[in-house]
Amino acid sequence: MRLINLVSVFTLLLVFSCFTSCKKSDSVTEFIANDSSFVGFKDWQLAKTYHGPDPLLSGTAHGNNDSTVTRDVYFKDSQNPVNGKYPIGTLIVKNSHNPDGTINEFTALAKRGNGFNPTANDWEFFMLSADGRIMMDNGAPVRGANLMDGMCITCHSVATVDYVYSKE
Repeated sequence: MRLINLVSVFTLLLVFSCFTSCKKSDSVTEFIANDSSFVGFKDWQLAKTYHGPDPLLSGTAHGNNDSTVTRDVYFKDSQNPVNGKYPIGTLIVKNSHNPDGTINEFTALAKRGNGFNPTANDWEFFMLSADGRIMMDNGAPVRGANLMDGMCITCHSVATVDYVYSKE
């Protein structure tokens, strides 16, 4: 009887150790942003605010570089780079706006991973509506690796920390 109890306890311990040591890895290999990923972005960490013209933009993006434009940059979960790279699933939104309301543009980045966009270290670019949903153009979402014919990647490729300017 004692041997049966000892064998039962040993078997339970063996099964338990197998389940705890053989569990799936918690690492994420790909994150695909959806229509709700950016909702509520104004409640995220406000990482940086820029005022006026940006010398890198030359009047081509983010509110046409108007001297009255303010650009607020938000990071979900206060994400920071790890060893110079942002983790998969990092979400960033930039709201470009001016006092008279004529410019109110919402752009975003999502670190997608899984080789989605190796040229831009797997970042995906987005245009958003004011409520944080992915904008549509002729029935198609405004998102992708080459958004606006590569304009996003062209400017972001010169950032010193993983295509992101706000936390260099």
